[in-house]
Amino acid sequence: MTQLEKAINGKITREMKLVAKKESISRETVRKKIAKGELVIPANKNHLKKGLKAIGIGSMLSTKINTNLGTSHLMNDEKCEIEKLKIAVKYGTDTAMDLSTGPGIDSMRKKIIRKSSIPIGTVPIYQVLAEKGFQGISKDEIFDTIEKQCKDGVDFITVHAGITKKNAALAKGRLTGIVSRGGSMTAKWMKKHNKENPLFEFFDELCEIAKKYDVTLSLGDALRPGSLKDATDYAQITELKTLGMLALKAQSNGVQVIIEGPGHIPLNEIKKNMELEKKYCHNAPFYVLGPIVTDVAPGYDHITGAIGASVAAMHGAAFLCYVTPSEHLGLPSVEDVKEGVIAFKIAAHAADIAKGIKSARKWDDEMSRNRKKLNWKKMIELAMDSQKAKDYRKRLNKSISSGTCSMCGKFCPMKE
Repeated sequence: MTQLEKAINGKITREMKLVAKKESISRETVRKKIAKGELVIPANKNHLKKGLKAIGIGSMLSTKINTNLGTSHLMNDEKCEIEKLKIAVKYGTDTAMDLSTGPGIDSMRKKIIRKSSIPIGTVPIYQVLAEKGFQGISKDEIFDTIEKQCKDGVDFITVHAGITKKNAALAKGRLTGIVSRGGSMTAKWMKKHNKENPLFEFFDELCEIAKKYDVTLSLGDALRPGSLKDATDYAQITELKTLGMLALKAQSNGVQVIIEGPGHIPLNEIKKNMELEKKYCHNAPFYVLGPIVTDVAPGYDHITGAIGASVAAMHGAAFLCYVTPSEHLGLPSVEDVKEGVIAFKIAAHAADIAKGIKSARKWDDEMSRNRKKLNWKKMIELAMDSQKAKDYRKRLNKSISSGTCSMCGKFCPMKE
């Protein structure tokens, strides 16, 4: 049985116990929330055998973040991508997704899973189209790739099952059209073959594969807005309603579900978007990309995304997909990954304080107590990026011996 089936049948699994302990909530609460589809534990049976450390994703828990990595057909350096994974884990990512489209996709995925104790996700359609192109791809080839990735130990997969022939046409009047890579691929496939999206048409078969390995389905928002102009439009909401319907179908098949969300959204529309997801998707955990709150800051979209992410999580998003400084510009470097992870850890932490997560506020209060004492050693230990804090302290205070800093010196308000 899957985690969901066990929860529905009243069984508390080892993974549920671990999540309950980590989140300081009761095991029964975890079980009930999973049974209702409001909390998921992405934990492939095959990855659990290889040392996966289970985590919970749900709005009632601490906010989780995801790191995207993987090769492209223009930049194919496996060692670099593994280094990105190490950096992301070091700075606190909760999950990672392998979005590889370059040569050797199977090798890249297996290495990431083997080296990772955190949940790993993929977008299987990337591999299908990267290796075969659009010509002659069959529904069976798509599903064979999905099963292959699940068998390898992937814990959650993004499937753009909510984009149909009918609602794909709704993007035609948009400023930026379809910006989801997987969504665009699926729309092109439907147009080329004049067929319905196989992930939608044969969704029950997809669920059978996911159930076999206990893989969580992350229902991708193919029609997410790629510009503020297209935010919260009819195309986006129509697909969201379809995702809600598919979520119920997956859960009835014993499969856990996450709902993916926007995208580019003005700050004042984020709360509304979270409310619409809860309404149409039955409180399933919401996984948002950003959201990015302005279109004009390439090079700083880890900041535009973190602003939106914090507001989204405060209003119910459970899972944040990080954005790096290189978003819209190119494949991120190792340093970009670090900056993106830290920006989104800050966003998640700020939201957790607003949500009333006790452990979050405890961390801040401890920092403040040591700031009042001018205990620099402890402050640096408590910092989200201790090395950066230490480097700044050393570089900016070479001639300061009073225990204060070069900003206020002898006028430090904390000095008694």
